[in-house]
Amino acid sequence: MCGIFAYLNFNATHERRHIVELLFNGLRRLEHRGYDCAGISIDADPCRGPLRVSSGAVLPSPPPLVFRQEGKIENLVSSFYHEAVVAELDLELSFTSHAGIAHTRWATHGEPSPINSHPQTSGEGNEFLVVHNGIVTNYMDLKETLLKYGFHFESDTDTEVIPKLALQLEGAYALIFKSPYYPNELVACKRGSPLLLGVKETGDMRTDINVEMMPTRSWKHTRKVLVIEDNEVVHMKDGAVHVFKFDSDKSRQLLRPASVQRGLSTLEMEVEQIRKGNFEHFMQKKIQEQPDSLTMTMSDRLIRGGEQKAKGILLGRLKDHLKTIRRSRRILFIGCGTSYNAALAARPVIASDLLDRQGPIYREDTAIFVSQSGETADTLQALEYAKSNGALCVAITNTVCSAIARGTHCGIHLNAGCEIGVASTKAYTSQNAVIQRRNAIMDDLYDLPSKVRDVLKLDKDMKELAALLMDEQSLLVFGRGYNYATALECALKVKEVSLMHAEGIVAGEMKHGPLALVDETLPIIVIATRDASLNKQQSVIQQLKTRKGRLIDMCTEGDAEFMCPDRTCRIIEVPKVQDCLQPIINIVPLQLLAYHLTVFRGFNVDQPRNLAKSVTTQ
Repeated sequence: MCGIFAYLNFNATHERRHIVELLFNGLRRLEHRGYDCAGISIDADPCRGPLRVSSGAVLPSPPPLVFRQEGKIENLVSSFYHEAVVAELDLELSFTSHAGIAHTRWATHGEPSPINSHPQTSGEGNEFLVVHNGIVTNYMDLKETLLKYGFHFESDTDTEVIPKLALQLEGAYALIFKSPYYPNELVACKRGSPLLLGVKETGDMRTDINVEMMPTRSWKHTRKVLVIEDNEVVHMKDGAVHVFKFDSDKSRQLLRPASVQRGLSTLEMEVEQIRKGNFEHFMQKKIQEQPDSLTMTMSDRLIRGGEQKAKGILLGRLKDHLKTIRRSRRILFIGCGTSYNAALAARPVIASDLLDRQGPIYREDTAIFVSQSGETADTLQALEYAKSNGALCVAITNTVCSAIARGTHCGIHLNAGCEIGVASTKAYTSQNAVIQRRNAIMDDLYDLPSKVRDVLKLDKDMKELAALLMDEQSLLVFGRGYNYATALECALKVKEVSLMHAEGIVAGEMKHGPLALVDETLPIIVIATRDASLNKQQSVIQQLKTRKGRLIDMCTEGDAEFMCPDRTCRIIEVPKVQDCLQPIINIVPLQLLAYHLTVFRGFNVDQPRNLAKSVTTQ
């Protein structure tokens, strides 16, 4: 499941058309995260009167209207207005108070279709409706029980059990409920999935309440927000918000909820960050923003030195925990996808694998959690596991108020700016810059943004290379040492956006299987910039040439003749920096290659098939 959004207005009169468009716009601000269907629920005309359902119950208000559609949000918009005309729905009807819910779905249980879209309903009369982000891991047990009691299921989703029996749910979820039994009210809760509530108030007691999942990428302007924590239930009624905390005792009996008092936080977001500007795609914009994002990442953290001031680094909140970190028996870097690649040089544990293996973590360990969104479900679960074992937990995220940022003892904010579009780009380079060792790279860190700006000039060359590769079915990328992670990240970018098979391979394994694939048709990128692995990488190039491999060599500026004297290879020359910083430079032209490949192949750059921006399901 992917994105949930709700809007409640109390004592603030709006026409139905305005409410519907606000729900659609809320979904549009979530669509960059990836989805395959969408839906909304709004109130029916009050004059329709109560309805008696098959159970014999009489609804005190008309059952809500539900509109669902497969595909893009604009498909939902078109079908809604068509159905509105057919049903003679009055779009000019005004509501002083109204509660609407909306959803974008990333299919996990049941194929993309209107019947599997959200909101999901309890049955006839839409007595209870829910939108859901996450996965209910015990839904089959609940469904079998409900079937025995005569309940009927229409969809293949795990979500449909929730409005029928919203108890004993296991898994990660964020939920928003709507019911005609409780008109103009919403109930929301969460466990493991992110949920924020935004409140807009005016002096005359008119109130608009927005509830969004992952709003740090979705709020259009600055908002006052309430951060919802795990096992909390939020009740919104008559312009007021009440938060209750549910806990279980050792016998798993649900204890009486306690009322929670919590102040509002302020989220700052520049509107320009969620616009494409003069760029065709968000991914293109993010790649080109990397000199600035690196500058922001290092701003106020690097002390240049000189005039009797020592060169150094300001560690912020980490400084209070340095003694603990120095005493650590091990330092673990934990992340998924691009964040895993950014942490690879530090020999991390993959977050999704850590829980499965129940890998040992001790009080003497420091666990560093790397996540662009700060909401990655696997990484969050690993965080809880590490905390329960007494480890010091450190965050490296790009989202200040995210669950990982809040749940760790200390951390580093990337300051890379908003990431729009599923494929992570500038967060990768900023994560890499934050993780690397200190003394040997200080001077090059200052020059890093300008070096990235120089390498962005390869855009035309990468576009030409992409044109040559656009019809290929597969791509191999060989890296070694620091640049093994670069090879993995390049392959990940090519796979996730251009839908071409790509594989990142540690070059030392070339003769242990991958060499069998090499012929004159298979394109192969070898990353061979100047570091301790250069001679070995040169040997790899020679062996691949002997097998008539179709080579693309990435080398340090000035090394083209040295790396490929017969000029049979295509060369990508990049500026030289300290070896541990070189991956930040090397990945940029490969990001450009993935971008142009995607455009040439005719796929959606910012919303790749089957993928979501922040994986909040397990």
